[in-house]
Amino acid sequence: MIQKRTMYKYIIRSLLFKFDPESVHYFTFNVLKLAFKVPFFSNIIRFFFQIKNPRLERRLFGLKFDNPVGLAAGFDKNAVLYNELANFGFGFIEIGTVTPKCQMGNPKKRLFRLEKDEALINRMGLNNLGLDSLISNLKKNKNKIIIGANIGNNTLTQPEKYTNDYAKCFETLHPYVNYFVLNVSCPNVDSHSKLNDKEYLYKLICEMKNLNKKFKVPRPILLKISPDLNDFQLDEVISLILETKIAGVIACNTSIVRVDLKTSDKDLDSIGSGGLSGKPIRNRSTRVIKYLSNKSNKAFSIIGVGGIHSPEDAIEKLEAGADLIQIYTGFVYEGPGIIKKINKALLYK
Repeated sequence: MIQKRTMYKYIIRSLLFKFDPESVHYFTFNVLKLAFKVPFFSNIIRFFFQIKNPRLERRLFGLKFDNPVGLAAGFDKNAVLYNELANFGFGFIEIGTVTPKCQMGNPKKRLFRLEKDEALINRMGLNNLGLDSLISNLKKNKNKIIIGANIGNNTLTQPEKYTNDYAKCFETLHPYVNYFVLNVSCPNVDSHSKLNDKEYLYKLICEMKNLNKKFKVPRPILLKISPDLNDFQLDEVISLILETKIAGVIACNTSIVRVDLKTSDKDLDSIGSGGLSGKPIRNRSTRVIKYLSNKSNKAFSIIGVGGIHSPEDAIEKLEAGADLIQIYTGFVYEGPGIIKKINKALLYK
């Protein structure tokens, strides 16, 4: 019998990679939606892909995670497939980035594969269907899994109104999700330049904390940062987290740095701008995690993401100081079997 990893990589992936990445993404969603309507299909998927073991459980910022492997934001940004994806063995799923209003994002073509590097470049531009659509989908939550909401501002919002956008998302989504992530590091929208200002970030976080107090059960708040930050900027992040006392950070988002890639300069030039994810940013992400963990003396929680394509990559992130990890590009290149492989490796580590 062909192993699951081999079946995915050499049959399913080979076929899917012949087509446009964004079109394949939505095609796959439609196929999975239909497949999970077949009786017992979800049971079969859980049998092959899930591992349940108390030793995999993690308790972090007041939440209990069945295992430390999560799905990063951007994959199921409109909360269309999270109930189905939960069957593949994730410990948590992050939806978004969501903005108050629906926005189309940047013009297509805006998602590219770098197959030689096992990487992706995207300049999606925070395309999403907006809060109303997201909440409609979240009302169908079967409570199988922890859900995080990655929130941001609409690109047409004026800088002085950014906080209003975050507040709208935060207040509206609060009853439906378990934690929040402030996305202040997307490289594909010009409006995020203001979000690099520490003084503004302090005010933004404080406003979210004030809103949090209105609810009986406050939600953990995390900040998603770039892998391209230097030591001085990382020191500012540490200071910001310690001053505001939020739950922690997600390290990291995509990178605008393109060095030591196997993909030719000609091909990269033809692609143009965008955030790089996958294997090439693994070391940069791990460096950021280790720096934050060591310099802060592990004073806050860290979710590690960036270049996780194997159990060894996952363990590297955890040993660097991450409490949980997330995958996205590795999920695309390795297939759903990677979740079980990581969890098995953690059990027998």
